[in-house]
Amino acid sequence: MARIITKELAIKICDKLQGVLMPTKNAVHDVYGVYYNNQLIAQFGIRHGSNKEAGHDHIQKALNVSTGFTKQLAICTKSREDYLRERDLLPQLPPAPEIPVP
Repeated sequence: MARIITKELAIKICDKLQGVLMPTKNAVHDVYGVYYNNQLIAQFGIRHGSNKEAGHDHIQKALNVSTGFTKQLAICTKSREDYLRERDLLPQLPPAPEIPVP
C-alpha cells in the first residue's frame, strides 16, 4: 500500500503549520504542537529514524482535516491560514466578485 504522507511530507507540514516541538519522555515520535493565539489546537508525531518513506498517514486525523487537504498542505497549495480557516479559527474569505462579460 502506497503511503500518502511520508516523513518528508510530514516535516513540510510541520514547518508550514509552525509546529513547536513538545517535550516527551521515551516517545517513538517527536511530538509537535500547532498553536493559534497561544492555544494548542492540534498535535501530531513524526517518527524517529532515517526512513524517509515511513508512513505518517495518522497526521490528517491528528490535524482533523481530510487526507486531500493534508497532502495539499505538504505540496504547498494550502497554507497555515487555509488550515486555520478549515478548522473555523479564521473567517472564511468572501467569494471572488464576478466579472461581467461584455
